[in-house]
Amino acid sequence: MGNSASVSALEKCISTVGNGRVGFAAYPSNPLYQISWVKPYNLDISVNPAAVVRPQSAQDIAGVIQCAATNNAKVQAKSGGHSYGNYGLGGADGVVAIDMVNFQDFSMDNTTWQATIGAGTLLGDVTTKLHNAGGRAIAHGVCPGVGLGGHATIGGLGPMSRMWGSCLDHVLEVEVVTADGKIQRASSSQNADLFWALKGSAAGFGVITNFVVRTHPEPGSIVQYSYTFRFGSQAEMAPVYQAWQDLIADPGLDRRFGTEFIMMPLGCIITGTFYGTEAEYAASGIPARLPKGGNAGLVVNDWVGSLTHDAQNEALYLSNVATPFYSKSLGFKTEDLIPADGVKEIFQWVDTVDKGTLLWFIIFDATGGAVSDVAMNATAYAHRDKVMFYQSYAVGLPLSGTTKDFLTSFHKQVLAAIPAGTYGTYAGYVDPALTDGQQEYWGTNLPALEGIKLKWDPSDIFHNPQSVRPASP
Repeated sequence: MGNSASVSALEKCISTVGNGRVGFAAYPSNPLYQISWVKPYNLDISVNPAAVVRPQSAQDIAGVIQCAATNNAKVQAKSGGHSYGNYGLGGADGVVAIDMVNFQDFSMDNTTWQATIGAGTLLGDVTTKLHNAGGRAIAHGVCPGVGLGGHATIGGLGPMSRMWGSCLDHVLEVEVVTADGKIQRASSSQNADLFWALKGSAAGFGVITNFVVRTHPEPGSIVQYSYTFRFGSQAEMAPVYQAWQDLIADPGLDRRFGTEFIMMPLGCIITGTFYGTEAEYAASGIPARLPKGGNAGLVVNDWVGSLTHDAQNEALYLSNVATPFYSKSLGFKTEDLIPADGVKEIFQWVDTVDKGTLLWFIIFDATGGAVSDVAMNATAYAHRDKVMFYQSYAVGLPLSGTTKDFLTSFHKQVLAAIPAGTYGTYAGYVDPALTDGQQEYWGTNLPALEGIKLKWDPSDIFHNPQSVRPASP
């Protein structure tokens, strides 16, 4: 931020925008700043923003962006605040963080069934509001505390994505405040280049205030299952994983089916969701292809009940509570999937290594289907060719170097086992340790993003440690 005089000028400018409103902004001098305003998600990554602002209108956001630009500060927006690198808070000290908590507006057009949803709305509330507005739904993840603003602009994957596509594939139009402090509309027909970039990389291009999204009728009956396998060693899980991976690699796999394989201490769990009746699930042939020998649990839910069930399961592995944690991830094309010998070696290796904690999970998640129907260059999201992601997640109180080494070494084991090629990972599983995060997140779309960044934000106002940088003029 520079010297104390520039900090003082920034605070004065933001306070002018707030016009004396209580609760509009706070600064590091506030004794409850970290607890009540910053509220980092990953407690292993320290962040101290120059200011946290809670605007109430697009005009407020425009004024705050202009204050930041005048005082040589960077800007990042936070909706739910679940970035693994605390990037909604800037990911580093001295950033102006715009907390979108007040942007909760919602409306439904009952003719087009298009919904307008505020960027600060949490996914749990998105589900409820759409349900109450005519039994409608969109694709999104299952953690209810995640904010729509980040989720719908980075990808937004969930168990229904193989059937309906990603969350960002449902976005038709946005209101966005750009680096020049202007309030813009962006869609495929208006500011189309900006809209393209916002659908996959919005953190580097603007602050979205609301989304217009297409919706679907809620599915009726939904089958949800889990198979729990308990073993004395990780090596005994290798055949179970192999059978699951063979299933999700099938290009003809029913798109109504979403599933995860979760590796954890003492065993594994296979979870899944099938959007149809129990009879349709049986007729799909999937039950007969799942690994045998686990303790099976199966329930039939409606749409809202299914998301509640998924949220409860998700809380067991990826907590909604702030903790010190570490994570690694990778995306797999069909040709990148782990060969049988590699699966065996990796699971045997896990038995031998000191993990430094009992709170660790490695989650393999099926993707593809409708997500892959969209061309790779149709949006900034660059993983249309993936059929699976893995992400590891470990919590330590405190987080030790041993635990970080375990997940880093696991990642290296995976890379050593799979065929040589070009890999990448989903920016929703942001990894601050990557040496070239932009390339891993956006791949072949990165050069176009850098060019659009030069046009819309040449001074790189919207910035975190791994956001898109402007192309060289």
